[in-house]
Order: sequence, then C-alpha cells, then structure tokens
Amino acid sequence: PTPDLAGLREVYAAWCYSVPFDNLRKRIHIRAGDAGPLPGDEPADFLEGWLDHGAGGTCWAGNGALWALLVALGFPAVRGIGTMLAVPIPDLPPNHGTVGVDLDGARWLVDASMISVEPLRLADDDETEVAHPARGLSARQREGRHHVSWNPGFREPFDCRIESFGASADEFARRHEETRAWSPFNFGVMVRQNRGDEVIGIGMGQRLRILPDGSQQHSEFEDDHDRLAWMVDELGYDEALAARVPPDEPMPSPSGATS
Repeated sequence: PTPDLAGLREVYAAWCYSVPFDNLRKRIHIRAGDAGPLPGDEPADFLEGWLDHGAGGTCWAGNGALWALLVALGFPAVRGIGTMLAVPIPDLPPNHGTVGVDLDGARWLVDASMISVEPLRLADDDETEVAHPARGLSARQREGRHHVSWNPGFREPFDCRIESFGASADEFARRHEETRAWSPFNFGVMVRQNRGDEVIGIGMGQRLRILPDGSQQHSEFEDDHDRLAWMVDELGYDEALAARVPPDEPMPSPSGATS
C-alpha cells in the first residue's frame, strides 16, 4: 500500500479483520510461571504467533507489532501511551499502549486492542468519531488530553485517555513486563475479534457477540469442551494452542492497575 491515508485505511482494516486482541498466549505463559519474555513482546514473535496459531496479544504486544508493521511499510507511525479508565482508582497510572500515524496534517489513532477497522482522527478543536454501532469510537479533548470512548463488551463503555506519543520500544517492553505481577488479562480468557459488522469474543467466562445494531448477546459456556469448541470453530484458533489455555481463575484485587 502507499503510505498515505488511503493506504493506512487499507492496512488497518486488514489488521482489524485478521489479527485478534486476546490474551491466550499470555495466560499460558503466566500460568506456567515462565520467566522468559512475555509472548509477543518482540514484534517478530507476535507475528509468528499469529501466523502459527491465529493468536494475537494484549495492548503492548499487539500495538508494538502494528507499529513495526506500519513503519516497515513506510508509514510515519509513533507508539503512544494511554490510560484505560476502567476502574475508579485515583491517579491511575498509564496502562495502555497504542499507535498514532501522522498524515494529511492530522494524527490518526490505529489501535490493535480496540480494532475499530477505520482510523480515528484526533482533533484538538472538535469531537471526532468512527461511526459504527458495534465497534465505533469517539474522541474529544478534555483537560488538554484526548479521551477515546469505546465499548469493550461485558461492561459499560469507558474512556481511554491518551497521555503521549513517541514512546520507545524499551518503554513498551518495560510497561509490558510490569504487567507480569498483576493484570486483568492474567486470570481469565479475553478475546475480541471482528466478524463482518459484528464483534465476537470471550470475556468473564462467557461468549460474546456485539451485533451490528450495537446490542449484545452473552452466554455461559457449558464446560471446558464447549469453550474449546468456540475458540477453535468460531474464533479460528489453532486447537493445539487453545487446548493449552488454562481455566479462568478468580481475579485478585490489583496492587497496581496495568493491563
């Protein structure tokens, strides 16, 4: 693709329809007590995991890989740091990695976790949006920073506050490593994928569909076999990987709030 806005739309849409947001490899790694680098910490490892197993990753891994892909294709991409305002903790530390691309005099947010298909323009003077009932986003300035509102499923929509752009690979790796001690993605399976105009996945021990009109359908898994069948037959994961994902565990209270 050409490194312009049309090319960015093409690449980001392809990513959002092909590469899931998930924590499958991380759950296996954390449960095993593996002291090595977290899965997907290096972009090549992330992309190999996707090619081999259909697996994605959480924000630091996924957005690090998306940034590397965009740069390799000639796009002026920058890593960003944000804060998912999912819990009412005062002075919540930054807990989200993202990606921005500067084109046509504007900065465009392309996030590997929110996977909105269409890039979101960040503007200082007005509210912007990706208008879609199931996967749409909106951004507005508040107290000098962009706040991106999105719908994760299984809970009310909340904001991601964009803190800065220009983060290094070392900062992404450090923040990723800090999630080893505690993260909401260390204890239960979370998956988000686009299927046409729907969003499907797993969370809170349930299967999820966000329908094209924005309504949601949740249903409990009957047993571990039912969950495995959904992961392989509906979500498209390699069965050998999916079978290694441990059962969900109770989530302890956070000692810090990173994801």
